[in-house]
Amino acid sequence: MAQKRKQKVRACHILLKHSSCLHPWTHRNNEFVRRVTKDMATTSMETILSSIRSGVDKEGKPCYFEDMAKKKSDCLSFKRGGDLGYVGRGDLDKVFEDVLFALKVGEISGVVHTESGVHLIKRTA
Repeated sequence: MAQKRKQKVRACHILLKHSSCLHPWTHRNNEFVRRVTKDMATTSMETILSSIRSGVDKEGKPCYFEDMAKKKSDCLSFKRGGDLGYVGRGDLDKVFEDVLFALKVGEISGVVHTESGVHLIKRTA
């Protein structure tokens, strides 16, 4: 029987870790996240999302998803502007995947909570 190919989509994300998430380690600074609460990470992510949606940061400079990922994300993918490449069902956290697969290409999620931390997700293909 021929094996069915699983659908893959391409994604970028911004991840903010907090002290109560699984593996509270930030790759951006190579340190443990000890003093950041889930509420603090959520508030920070809401500010980032607001800046991205408005197109300008709090200093009035242009604000793009990939640039914010490079500056703010705690995931190792920050080096690639948050690019996770192509992913399919079963590759990542189910909550993350459910949000990702519900997005249209170019669309950005609201704030998403997983065991890994607080995310913004952008479907890029």
